[in-house]
Amino acid sequence: MTGRALVLGGGGLSGIGWIAGILYGLAEAGADLSDADTVIGTSAGSVVGAQLTSGLLTPAELYERQLAAPVGEIAGHLGPAAVIRHARAVLTSRTPEDFGRTIGHVALAADTPDEATRRAVIEGRLVSHRWPDRPLLVTAVHATTGEFRVFDRDSGVGLVDAVAASCAVPGVWPPVTVGDARWIDGGIRSPANAHLAEGYDSVVILAPIATGGGVLTSARAQAESLAAAGSRVALITPDRATRKAMGRDSLNPSHRAPSARAGREQAAGHVAEAAEVWGQA
Repeated sequence: MTGRALVLGGGGLSGIGWIAGILYGLAEAGADLSDADTVIGTSAGSVVGAQLTSGLLTPAELYERQLAAPVGEIAGHLGPAAVIRHARAVLTSRTPEDFGRTIGHVALAADTPDEATRRAVIEGRLVSHRWPDRPLLVTAVHATTGEFRVFDRDSGVGLVDAVAASCAVPGVWPPVTVGDARWIDGGIRSPANAHLAEGYDSVVILAPIATGGGVLTSARAQAESLAAAGSRVALITPDRATRKAMGRDSLNPSHRAPSARAGREQAAGHVAEAAEVWGQA
């Protein structure tokens, strides 16, 4: 496999804003990543990936959408008890599937908005509800078995459902029903799932969440593995100023705009690296 892959990781509404800001900041400085041969999106990254590959938005327009009032969004919150359960499951699970099953059980038992309400939010975020012509990979995890799944235009799953599944944060949003299966956030497998870019010549990873732990492989570790296998890799994660702008509650719609502005500003420090990896230097 050759070509250029753009990997967009998870990170809530703050992550959506930051990724959009980084993409625009890079593009306006001459390192436009929107022509990636393949886009790999997890959770927040699946939203931006679907928007970017739609052919209906430039990086500038994608950025401007993050600055607008978050009409139609529902604020979510992951409480302390849920965070503790998540951390305990990370430390005690032997495999990613074990972790997926444990967290899936939490997701299935949680009191959340109904699926239709949540799906309407995802529909409102996307400018197109059809899979793009070029490869877009959207990640999710089976809520019962912990199985990792990659949805694409050949998977038989609609784009809105695929993105909704990838964004189904356990304990906050309902698992998404596709056929007789229910699916949760692709970030339960990995915050970025950059391993899916194996074999590409050039890989840029935008990871709102850089850390891993336990059975969750970090974006940094995945980037190192890709580089060791011969890919040119650039990993971009939030800097200190950006983390402050993103806030502690990544699911708060009001954090999207400041995260986008911070991403655009941070991009200036990564232009040369991204352009070199992308073959634009």
